[in-house]
Amino acid sequence: MKTCKLSVLSDERDVRKSDSAEYKFRFTTNQPGGKYSGSPGVTLSVTDLQVHVSRLLVYEYYNQAVMTCQSSCLPPGHPHYVWYKNGQNIQEQTSNSYSGYRYFYPKDSVSCAVRGYEDFSSPPVLIQSQREWRVTYTPTEVCAFTGSTVNMRCRYTYPSTTNSAVQNTFWFTKEKDGEPVDLTTDSQYSSRVQHTCDENDCTLTISHLTKRDSAQYKFRFMTNQPDGTYTGSPGVTLSVTDPQLQINVRRSTLNSWTELTCQSQCQLPEDVSYIWYQNGQERNEVKVYFHPHPLNPADNYSCAIKGHEKFSSPSVYGPKLPSMSVSPSAEIVEGSSVTLTCSSDANPAANYTWYKENHTPLSEEPQLVFSSIQSSDSGQYYCRAENQLGRTSKYINVDVKYAPKLPSVSVSPSAEIVEGSSVTLTCSSDANPAANYTWYKENQTRPHGEGAIYSFPSIRSEDRGIYYCKSENKHGEINSTSLVLDVQYAPKLPSVSISAIHQESWTSAVIGTTSAVFLAIIGLSVFLLIRKRRASRQSSESVEGPHNRQQCLPNELVERDDIHYASIHFANQTDPVYSNLRPARLREYEEVEYAAVKFQSASASQRSRETGEDPAALYSTVNKPAEHNRNR
Repeated sequence: MKTCKLSVLSDERDVRKSDSAEYKFRFTTNQPGGKYSGSPGVTLSVTDLQVHVSRLLVYEYYNQAVMTCQSSCLPPGHPHYVWYKNGQNIQEQTSNSYSGYRYFYPKDSVSCAVRGYEDFSSPPVLIQSQREWRVTYTPTEVCAFTGSTVNMRCRYTYPSTTNSAVQNTFWFTKEKDGEPVDLTTDSQYSSRVQHTCDENDCTLTISHLTKRDSAQYKFRFMTNQPDGTYTGSPGVTLSVTDPQLQINVRRSTLNSWTELTCQSQCQLPEDVSYIWYQNGQERNEVKVYFHPHPLNPADNYSCAIKGHEKFSSPSVYGPKLPSMSVSPSAEIVEGSSVTLTCSSDANPAANYTWYKENHTPLSEEPQLVFSSIQSSDSGQYYCRAENQLGRTSKYINVDVKYAPKLPSVSVSPSAEIVEGSSVTLTCSSDANPAANYTWYKENQTRPHGEGAIYSFPSIRSEDRGIYYCKSENKHGEINSTSLVLDVQYAPKLPSVSISAIHQESWTSAVIGTTSAVFLAIIGLSVFLLIRKRRASRQSSESVEGPHNRQQCLPNELVERDDIHYASIHFANQTDPVYSNLRPARLREYEEVEYAAVKFQSASASQRSRETGEDPAALYSTVNKPAEHNRNR
């Protein structure tokens, strides 16, 4: 659809020629991807209305004129016009032509406007007599297609007298030696131009236009009066171009039709015929082509002006499957800057929307930028390319590499750990690529084990302590928090120890005290045993006689005099003294003699009576262990 605003006022708030453009409407909803721009929009051409004087009758005191309100762009339909004389509305004039026997004085001005657009009237024109030189071009700019034919028109006036007459008229675009060159004599145009005049109105026709014909054309006339030569400026600017057709696409949101309109940058006659092509095949001869929506993504459409089929428009089509890229293309590391780019071949150009998996839109630009990408940004992204003819999407996977996070450690079973049971330590850490694990025991520099899982098939009490694991990959490493491993177990063989405060004095005290205690115990035990045996022997002697006493003694006493009744072991250590108290027992290969109790025979008893010794006396020998036995 094309809409024009007429006239331009000097007020900056009003429409200006620089406002000529294509305007589009866009609305946004609260739905995902709920943005839509209407196409083709509204093409606004801002131009001036002009009053063209086609006939002027000059009298002595007044003039009469036939005028036309003209514009290169008019509203659709049959508009009504408003005419103004010296700023006052002329009520009876409603057509674009102003004629009749109206009197205009030399200072009278006339302007016109389209009804409904009265604020955009044409510039006023003075209805002056032909006492001045003038050439008026209508229009001053012409756009034409290569190979077509164009007409350029003008009207000229000059001061007339009774004997004045026009002798020559021609059009030119070049000069030679400072003089204009008549197009009819120019080799570039000689066979393609035609120049005709009807009184003061002249027309230049050029056929088989080429792009070289783009130029500024001027009209010149000469009279028989002195200095009666005049060239009209600025002339007519001709632009010769290809049809430069474009297809505007508009999709109706209320139905399933897509509207394609063939348009040109040049203003075309209303009776021009169009040809539509689908995938290169001719389809219809209409200006607006309707097609059911959606279009097949593989289809494309173009149009041409009949008679200028070789100058068809560029094809329009829906987006092709997007191509996607990641920058940098190498490994993506956490904290780095990463850019995802999506592009799709489409005409009209596609709009892009980025999504992560099935989440809400992330961006509506061709690029999705992460200034400092995080591990949480890993995942699948997809880009949707869309225009009025269709849409398509493509996925891309983003894998962010990062150093291990703080590991978590656990022990199984989590209940009480008993010596001999099976225990498993587990370490896990979030990392990409996957982390390698090493187990350490506190205060030990060498690894205790490797792998995420470390097992004790039969844990011992010596395994208790504090453990931690190290998680590492090529991007970094980190230690876990400490894990306390407590092993429960039954009591071990008890040991008695005495700590020495003064080294030598404590050793002597312990040895003396221990020796005295044990000698007393041994002496008392032996004394009681001897008393018992003596009583038994005396009883036996009274019955059997003295000669049988030796036979009544136990064989051990007869055969061996040095029976060991007790042993005392002293630990030979210069630091804290440790003493072990244990029952005496004979060791076959032990050479140390700790105590010996000897009993005298009958003859010995006799000697004791003779010498006065007590036969019940107890003699004890305490032998200190040899050096090599001390350290046993």
